[in-house]
Amino acid sequence: MSRLFVPPGDAFKLTFEPKASEIDANGHVNNVVYLAWGQDLAIAHWDAWATPEERAPWSWVARRHEIDYRRELLPHEVAAGYTWVGELKGPRFERFFRIDGPDGEMCAQSRTDWVLIDIAAKRPARVLPWMVERFTPKS
Repeated sequence: MSRLFVPPGDAFKLTFEPKASEIDANGHVNNVVYLAWGQDLAIAHWDAWATPEERAPWSWVARRHEIDYRRELLPHEVAAGYTWVGELKGPRFERFFRIDGPDGEMCAQSRTDWVLIDIAAKRPARVLPWMVERFTPKS
């Protein structure tokens, strides 16, 4: 990845303020924390846009992550995190996240592949039409 991802207008958003334990020896947010924040974004997005009954039979697992790091996030800086989905391929949804510093500059961005799992069957399942409709960006 080299291009800067631009969140669509309807991207899901959370804010993050790093905890002391997330600051590394270099005095900024550790790179692995961005991956955890990306997962937090994906889970919160799913939880916010699908009801408990809709979510109950399904789970998502990460298949692949690509992450770019650009700007360090310092202690006490509040970051804005955005997530949205991209291309659908059978049971896989491409998902993007971007974490920006308080100045609006990108700190980290990721393109990931998430696979839908049928919990009862313990197998990948095709993404359902309501999921595509609900989670595909409109802008």
